[in-house]
Amino acid sequence: MIKGTLIIVALTLTAAVATHWFHPRAPAWFLVDEKLNDDEVSMAEIEKRWQGNVFWIDARIRQQFEQEHVPGAILINEQELDNLLLEHLDKLQDNKKPIVIYCDGLACHASHKMRKYLTENLAIMNVWVLKGGWPAWKAAKK
Repeated sequence: MIKGTLIIVALTLTAAVATHWFHPRAPAWFLVDEKLNDDEVSMAEIEKRWQGNVFWIDARIRQQFEQEHVPGAILINEQELDNLLLEHLDKLQDNKKPIVIYCDGLACHASHKMRKYLTENLAIMNVWVLKGGWPAWKAAKK
């Protein structure tokens, strides 16, 4: 009985290590304080640099945005990009604040895609991605 249990545990651990080793976006085995990329900003930096006075863009799907979002944020996501850009173009062009885009978290790349689109196609500058996304904002507001 114990021998069989040990074999199952060993096989499970082997599978877990192999999956982690070969997965292209495997999470860290332990909590690390990852450095910010050049286009990223943390909640602490938002408070320090701009006293929280930024223009928020939510890059998540509409259902998540409608459930809960940063107060004052506008929705611009990949799924509805053309319609949402048309709806918010005046706000984006008139904006003088730094723009911070967020999505679901560290594994979500929608905010990076939206930043790239805004900077390359609309020539909007001073656009940042919130490191940690929506969960980072929620954690900072607790």
